[in-house]
Amino acid sequence: MKRIMFALALFCAQPLWAQEKPKAAITATEYKEVSKKEKGVLVDVRTPEEFQAGHLKKARNSDFRGGKFAQEFAGWDKDKTYYLYCASGNRSGQALKLMQEAGFTNVYNIGGYKDLKAAGLKTKEEKKK
Repeated sequence: MKRIMFALALFCAQPLWAQEKPKAAITATEYKEVSKKEKGVLVDVRTPEEFQAGHLKKARNSDFRGGKFAQEFAGWDKDKTYYLYCASGNRSGQALKLMQEAGFTNVYNIGGYKDLKAAGLKTKEEKKK
């Protein structure tokens, strides 16, 4: 009984911020501000075809649907910060969860490409013929 009381006392003694998980999703606007100050690895988890049609500058492509992502992220540095995006935020959310389960702590889902583009982030688009 004393052990349980001690454990409860320790848990309750922690400040609320120490008990919460870090924020895993940030908006396009928040990312735009963060990217000016902090460096991180920008990862587009869409298909190669989607990536070729248009992507954020400096983004690397790692296809979540095709299985490339699951193979690649296992070799990435867990101490770096990663910003993931896709078409809508769904695949990047799933990718974030996989990375967190593998022990990555600085991973953020920054949402969908259209929202990021609308927020004014620099893109590289395929030229239409």
